[in-house]
Amino acid sequence: MDWTRRLRLRHLDLLISLAETGSLSDTARTTHTTQPGLSKWLKELEEDVGAPLFERHARGLRLTPQGRLLLEHARRIRSEMQRAQYNLEALREGSTLGVAVGTSPASASSLVPDAIGRFLERHPKARVEFVESTMNLLLERLERGQLDVVVGRLDNYEPRPTLCSEMLYDEPLTIVARPDHPLALREQVEWEDIYLYDWIVWPQHTPIRSKLDNVLSLSGRKPLPYRIESSSQMGNLWLLQHSDMLSIGSERVAAHFAALGLLVALPLKLGATGSLGMCWRDEPHLAEGTRDLLDCLRRAATDDPSGGRLAGGA
Repeated sequence: MDWTRRLRLRHLDLLISLAETGSLSDTARTTHTTQPGLSKWLKELEEDVGAPLFERHARGLRLTPQGRLLLEHARRIRSEMQRAQYNLEALREGSTLGVAVGTSPASASSLVPDAIGRFLERHPKARVEFVESTMNLLLERLERGQLDVVVGRLDNYEPRPTLCSEMLYDEPLTIVARPDHPLALREQVEWEDIYLYDWIVWPQHTPIRSKLDNVLSLSGRKPLPYRIESSSQMGNLWLLQHSDMLSIGSERVAAHFAALGLLVALPLKLGATGSLGMCWRDEPHLAEGTRDLLDCLRRAATDDPSGGRLAGGA
């Protein structure tokens, strides 16, 4: 008999708890089982799998490569069942379907909300979960089945065997400031000018920060005098509006906030572009909601207010 058919959701919870606590006694206590019974179950599972799932040490348990592989599948199955429960509850309340989309701050201000609006026009009773975070955390949640689609900068994205990706558009990066900033009143801004003000920069290793650092490095310039390192789009917006600090953003985001009278782009060409795209799980049968959300994102990306070069465009 195939050993996977004997597994139950409770068994997946036991495996996940063992990996997270590294302790048989802690898992037994939190899952309301006995340590001897848990040890017996784990031994039988390892015999069925044909390989040890944990290394036993004086300080507890440590996953083997086989254990890490099975753990990822267990987390994904549990997430899928939680999503199934969520969707069934939504259906009982009158919703037709549900989707979960994750986005980095680069696409949260206009692109993804625009796509969600289009999606809700197609499915007026649908439920949408909208999560904003960094790309690395979002992609982990995507692989575990906690999200259906992730949208963000793909400049530093490394292809993953479990995911599909598609570039939506690329566009120039620009320096932004509040509308009445001293530099915003000038027709021409030089590099020397922007070093006179404090900066808000994105955290290290984020795509937009890497682009900025690369521009400075290639031009032989010193690091910018930054006071704040932040990945909060709304926090950065508030700080920019209430100070003389500067920051960097995509032209699309700058155009969005400029239309609202909140920020302006300074007339200094950085010579850097950023690529924004979307990722989803590589599955043979995509859910209807995921397929429609991907299509809505493509259509929203086509309506480019900043004049950025669209994917597949000239």
